Amino acid sequence: MKLQENIKSLRLQNKLEELETISVFIDELSEIWEIPMAMAMTLNLVLEEAFTNVVNYAFDNKEVHFIQIDFIMRNRELTIKIIDDGKAYDPTQNTDPDVTLSAEERSIGGLGIFLIRKMMDEVGYARLENKNVLTMKKAIG
Repeated sequence: MKLQENIKSLRLQNKLEELETISVFIDELSEIWEIPMAMAMTLNLVLEEAFTNVVNYAFDNKEVHFIQIDFIMRNRELTIKIIDDGKAYDPTQNTDPDVTLSAEERSIGGLGIFLIRKMMDEVGYARLENKNVLTMKKAIG
């Protein structure tokens, strides 16, 4: 059986305004790759969380940096890679927040990666060629 693989990429500036570009891109991919609407909404939320964290925390200066997002569809499994040249940070090492506590009692941060882990099938991190690479996978029904 021949493997089917499609790759699409986005190259974005480290600006929150780029979230709209991501959303439109997900809508287009959903049509092309026949991703169900509920799954597309999940992917949009996951990417919003991950991209926002990179923009807000990865860079120590106000210069323009580029963030690449690769989408790889292979036999109905979607792999998303977010690649940035910010300071090294592995979000997969965060401990899960205690969601039984009230918002006032809980420490700030950590909910984004917690949600990403819950919504995706697999989440991994690597530091390659002085870049952060966050890899997320999801089987598409």
